[in-house]
Amino acid sequence: MSEKKVQVGNVVCGDDPLFLISGPCVIETEKIALETAETLKRVSEELNIPVIYKSSFQKDNRSSVDYYMGPGLDEGLRILQKVKDVFGFPLLTDIHYPEQVKPVAEVVDVLQIPAYLVMQTTLTVESAKTGKAINLKHGQFLAPENMVKPVAKVESTGNRNIILTERGYTFGYNDLVVDPRSFHHMRETGYPVVFDITHSIRKYGIPSADPAGGARQYLGVLGRAGVAAGVDGVFIETHPCPNEALCDAASQMDMTELRDFMLPLLELHETELKYRK
Repeated sequence: MSEKKVQVGNVVCGDDPLFLISGPCVIETEKIALETAETLKRVSEELNIPVIYKSSFQKDNRSSVDYYMGPGLDEGLRILQKVKDVFGFPLLTDIHYPEQVKPVAEVVDVLQIPAYLVMQTTLTVESAKTGKAINLKHGQFLAPENMVKPVAKVESTGNRNIILTERGYTFGYNDLVVDPRSFHHMRETGYPVVFDITHSIRKYGIPSADPAGGARQYLGVLGRAGVAAGVDGVFIETHPCPNEALCDAASQMDMTELRDFMLPLLELHETELKYRK
């Protein structure tokens, strides 16, 4: 358990249960969004795991202008609201510009600062002023102990609803490396820590639709390592048919595999809690 709990709708982040942030990388259609949410609802109920639904209305850090970037703000928020209305999930989505903060905060429960933008002061502070929970994605370029800097920016507004998410480090060679020490450093902030498992297997410089653009064979070992290291939640992007996904096709998890994937993580989490106590 983390020292500081963060309430997100009906989910208490940092409490005993391991929580799950999941959904398609980017909003594609209402049908796909609802189909994925239906599976997540079933997994949540069967495994008694709290779920925060995640999907992006815009992906502004695609490596080519030709790649799908999402349906945009208005349509994206409409679909996210539909997911909340039908399934009752709290929502998480990422924002890229300060002018997106207000309309997104009217619908979404967690405002996510993308990893590439985590040191952007104006974006972070404007988001924090809403009082909403802020998920700070750890920048691939940033030492884990330096995540106290964006945390302090959020705290400067009086907002203490903070979640930190690890997603690996890149050294300029198109690969990501997960350092378990990062979980320790982030936990020292006292806030809930999440491990973004599926983004940590992406291969930069290779289109996400290319099978070589991700290394799914490492999902299990990385997931177990992160949970054993004491994270409070896991972040797993999932899709009805990942190979046809319009973003991160090589790294998203097939939603039919999610339940079985979570089982050993939940067992490990219970063991880790006993060890920590």
